[in-house]
Amino acid sequence: MSLVQGRTYLAIPGPSVTPEPVMRAMARAGANIYEGELIDLTNGLLPDLREVAQTKHHVAMYICNGHGAWEAALANTLSPGDLVLVPATGRFAHGWAEMAEALSIEIEVIDFGLRAPWDLDVIEERLRADTEGRIKAILAVHVDTSTSIRNDVPALRAVMNAAGHDALLMADCIASLGCDRFEMDAWGVDVLVAGSQKGLMVPPGMGFVWFNDKAKAHRPERVSSYWDWGPRHEPQWYYQYFGGTAPTHHLYGLRAALDLMMEEGMVHIWRRHEVLAQAIWAACDTWGQGGSFEMNVADPKHRSHAVTSLRLEAPYGTKLREWCERQAGVTLGIGLGMVEPDDPARHGFFRFGHMGHVNAHMVMGLLGSVEAGLTAIGVPFTPGGVAKAAEVLGSADLGVS
Repeated sequence: MSLVQGRTYLAIPGPSVTPEPVMRAMARAGANIYEGELIDLTNGLLPDLREVAQTKHHVAMYICNGHGAWEAALANTLSPGDLVLVPATGRFAHGWAEMAEALSIEIEVIDFGLRAPWDLDVIEERLRADTEGRIKAILAVHVDTSTSIRNDVPALRAVMNAAGHDALLMADCIASLGCDRFEMDAWGVDVLVAGSQKGLMVPPGMGFVWFNDKAKAHRPERVSSYWDWGPRHEPQWYYQYFGGTAPTHHLYGLRAALDLMMEEGMVHIWRRHEVLAQAIWAACDTWGQGGSFEMNVADPKHRSHAVTSLRLEAPYGTKLREWCERQAGVTLGIGLGMVEPDDPARHGFFRFGHMGHVNAHMVMGLLGSVEAGLTAIGVPFTPGGVAKAAEVLGSADLGVS
C-alpha cells in the first residue's frame, strides 16, 4: 500500500511546479507566427522580463535550456584565446567553465569547494595581479543548484571596482532568478543568464540573456548566427526574436507566469521565498540534532532561498527519496556534483527545491512527508522539525494582518 493517490508534488530544484494558469495558457491550438496577437504578446513580455531582472537594459530570448543561455552569453562577448576567471562553489560553475573551454576560451578556475561561498579577498588579489587586463570576464554563479550556496554578487562587483578591473561581470541566475533577490543594474552586473523552468515557472525550453551596453560593446569579430543576440533584441522581423520559428506555447505560458509575478511584485516574491526557506531550515536544524541529517551550507547568510542541498549517511539519502516518491507522492532532488557518479557516497546526498510556484502548504507537505520518511526508513534524527517550521511560518512578518 502507498499513499500517492491524488496530486503529486515535484519538489526538485527545477523544473519547478507549473502553475495552473500557465498550463491553461499553453493548452491551446497553435498560433499564427507571422501576424496578430502572438506578435503583440511577445513585445509585451520584454518590459516584464526586465522587471524580473531589475534592469533597464537589453534582453534576448532563446529556444534552449540554461546551458544554451550560457553559450549565448559567451558567444556574444568573448573570442577564442580570451581569458575568463571562474570562482567555483559547485558543479555548475565548473560546467560553465567547461563550456567556455570548448569554445577555445581560456579558463582559470578558483575552486572554493562545495560548502563555502567565494573568498572575495582571494578574488581581489587575483584581479589586482592581472595588471595587463588579460581577464575579460568573470563567470559568477549566483546560486549553484548543486550545492545550494548563494554567493554575494554585489560584493564581487565591489571587489572588481576596488581592484580597478574592467572585466565583464557575468552572472548565472538560473537557480535564483525570481526567487532570491537579484538586482542586475544596482549590483553592476553586465550579463545575466536564466532559464524558463525554475523561478519563472514555465516548462523547460526557453533561455534568456540580459545584457547592458558595456557587454554589447564586447561583441567579438565572429558570432554564430543562431546565438547572435543582436537581431534578437532589435529585430526587424518577428522571427528574429527567436532565430526562427517562435516557441508559441511557451510564450503563452510565459505571459501567464509573468502576469502572476507582476501581480505579486518582486519584493514580495523575494520575501515569500525567504520565509519558506527559513521554515525549511528550521525543520532541517531540528532533524539534524540527532543522527547524520545535515544541510550542506552551515551559514544561513550563504544559503539559497530556492534550493537546499542536504546530506545523510549513505545510502539513506537515496532511500529517503525513494520512500517519499513511492509512498507519499513527493519527489525530492538527487544529489549532483558532490562526489563522483560511481562513488557509493552519492546515495547520501539529496536536495529540496522550493522555487517559483510554491507556498506554505506545499512546504509543510514536503516537510511532513520527509519527517514521515525519516521515521519509516529508520534514520536516527530528532523529531519535531515540522512543528519548528510551523513556528517560523506562524511568526513571520508578511505584512498581513
